Amino acid sequence: MGADASDLSLVRRVQRGDKGAFDALVLKYQHKLVKLVMRYVRNPAEAEDIAQEAFIKAYRALPQFRGDSAFYTWLYRIAINTAKNAVVSRDRSPIDYNIDRNADESYEMQGRMKDSETPEALVLTDEIRSTVNAAIEALPEDLRTAIVLRELEGLSYEEIAAAMDCPVGTVRSRIFRAREAIDRRLREVFEGGLGRAEELG
Repeated sequence: MGADASDLSLVRRVQRGDKGAFDALVLKYQHKLVKLVMRYVRNPAEAEDIAQEAFIKAYRALPQFRGDSAFYTWLYRIAINTAKNAVVSRDRSPIDYNIDRNADESYEMQGRMKDSETPEALVLTDEIRSTVNAAIEALPEDLRTAIVLRELEGLSYEEIAAAMDCPVGTVRSRIFRAREAIDRRLREVFEGGLGRAEELG
């Protein structure tokens, strides 16, 4: 709640003409936005450009921001749309999701599947990671965005609903369907999903 209130006070200052307040918002969310955009484009420099473009769009749209949703959810929505447009206009496919870097942060599914650190287990973990990456890439865009925001970015269902501009029930359904598809892929590759499929739901 405190973060939302401090964001809103910075937004109000920007709306009154204080450009420095917007710099504070950029500093606060720049890293998160670049990370989010990296889910859509391969090139880090391009991701930074797209994130910057999203900030410019946000700055221009800020006079119309009423505070109905949290500032960063509103900003995420702009960033997602900007990234999608960049991918479409450059005809690129989304990237590997580098789940291993996010394992400790918020991708609990990966953590729950991790066995002891034997060479066999490490190979298996790599196979699981590749299978999960491939399953995520194969998802339709709406399911992929929902599962990425939930599992990798750690957003709540309500925040995802605001970012994707849809009802919470739709978000729950998309995440459920995404998890089912990932589970199905794991079962195909690992006969019954290593007997841990029930943990994915």
